[in-house]
Amino acid sequence: MAEYMTGLKRTNYCGDLRISDVGKEVTVCGWVQRCRDLGQLIFIDLRDRTGIVQLAFNDETDKEVFDKAFACRSEFVLAAKGKVCERSSKNMEIPTGEIEIAVDDLRVLSKAQTPPFEIVDNTNTNEELRLKYRYLDLRRRPLLNNLITRSKISKTARDYFAENGFVEIETPMMIKSTPEGARDYLVPSRIHNGKFYALPQSPQIYKQLLMVSGFDRYIQLARCFRDEDLRADRQPEFTQIDMELSFVDVEDILEINEGLFKRLFKEVLGQELKIPFERMTYKEAVENYGSDKPDIRFDMKIQDISDLVKDCGFGVFTSAIENGGSVRAIVAKNAASVYTRKEIDKLTEYVRGIGAKGLAYVRWVDEPNASFKKFMTEDELGAIYERLGAEKGDVILIVADKNSTVLSTLGALRLKIAKRLEIIPDEFKFLWIVDFPFFEKDEETGEWIAMHHPFTMPKEECIQYLDTDPSKVIAKAFDLTLNGVELSSGSMRITDYELQQKMFRALTLTDEEIEAKFGFLVEAYKYGAPPHGGMGIGLDRITMLMCGADNLRDVTAFPKVQNASELMSACPSPVDQESLDVLGISVNETEQGE
Repeated sequence: MAEYMTGLKRTNYCGDLRISDVGKEVTVCGWVQRCRDLGQLIFIDLRDRTGIVQLAFNDETDKEVFDKAFACRSEFVLAAKGKVCERSSKNMEIPTGEIEIAVDDLRVLSKAQTPPFEIVDNTNTNEELRLKYRYLDLRRRPLLNNLITRSKISKTARDYFAENGFVEIETPMMIKSTPEGARDYLVPSRIHNGKFYALPQSPQIYKQLLMVSGFDRYIQLARCFRDEDLRADRQPEFTQIDMELSFVDVEDILEINEGLFKRLFKEVLGQELKIPFERMTYKEAVENYGSDKPDIRFDMKIQDISDLVKDCGFGVFTSAIENGGSVRAIVAKNAASVYTRKEIDKLTEYVRGIGAKGLAYVRWVDEPNASFKKFMTEDELGAIYERLGAEKGDVILIVADKNSTVLSTLGALRLKIAKRLEIIPDEFKFLWIVDFPFFEKDEETGEWIAMHHPFTMPKEECIQYLDTDPSKVIAKAFDLTLNGVELSSGSMRITDYELQQKMFRALTLTDEEIEAKFGFLVEAYKYGAPPHGGMGIGLDRITMLMCGADNLRDVTAFPKVQNASELMSACPSPVDQESLDVLGISVNETEQGE
């Protein structure tokens, strides 16, 4: 039978005791990490969320207490009372390694079966099994520490915004379905059969309405939901540090957020960040790094060599340029010893897998060996090497295609090569991306479509081009990236009723669509809306980066896997027919089985 804590009260956490506590009577509680039976001596390592402390039992220990200790096994839950003593054999690798507790009262609060995997920090157990028993996996120090860090980030953010005049307001979790870029998770209504709520992809419309209401500084740690394919830095449900500010412009929003991150890194990691952060236009980011969220911890910029090869005899290059594309390259410095011909062939297969037709290269060991050498003169090749700054020991990788393919391919290659060469410094590099295009052209239809939600404000000087030249319209939008990961997106919002209508027309929305999707917000703007803007920071992503974790699952208590299921509780799951009948829903059995 399990025992109880009657008469005992925890006085200390296991990991908090130190040599200065010697002589104190303490009570600690936790799980058995391991037991060591040395005959007349028994040692138990007791673990809680703060760390481990050693419990000691010897020939002076009460026999009943000693026998209980002898029967303990891994993951038993114990309460132990005793005196803190200095250890005769110290372990300086752990904070409590100079002391132990001589136990005089031991309670076995809960026995445990042998767990399906050993609860140790560095485990080789496959992730699928650990996710099935997530409550056990969370006992491991790395995951436990990640969630504690996440809690510290949340608290620090709340404190910072409160000190800067923000009001924390909760917005609804069941809302009207509005287009946000991904599929909605839908909630059927029992009362209104055939109608659905949507779980919010973001609190976007509600926080704008709060600005209309007069709450000039709003903050929320908002739960958001998006039904989209998962990856390492994406979960179907996630948390945003969401904010909106009135009577501001872009500079004010960037400044308040730089202050937040300076505070977070100081209080959570003890690191000083230098602000303001570096800024780069969207055009510079894409053309130099092939991405709108570039990792700028290393160089290896993309360079355009189209003008040098437009008249050469290599048809792959010339045809790409003639068709409106370009020829661009990156230089992997001192990479010739790593990237053999065989390794470059693997890179060629890689780029074909992500949309490129192929990969031209120059591998410079003793002499530059270009894969396209027979099509070009020595002078033409020399001009390329000079433009790129290539020298002995380098590898040049070249892609020729339409611009979007060239840039995205070289952007991906740049990251892949930097990881292989191990040239990415272990540091934090923030970067603001600004001056986003307002529209982008759909390559299939040729139509201009919005890059952002329809309430994003264009720059004032660009409004004149809305009807005549969409390519010239720049948005008052901005992203914050860290080490190549997008942390946040934000913008100034349209508040002028006439401009909003003009924007809807530019997006080819009909009056019926406008009314059905956004009618209540458009109506609100008729009653005096202050200039406002805001952004949402991915709490999960910043936690992942600050913890040095590999993916979002490592900083989420109960995550979903790639098919959006949770292995521990086996959700999603079928529901009974009665529940479906009440909601007026029938289920296609084939789809349910899938």
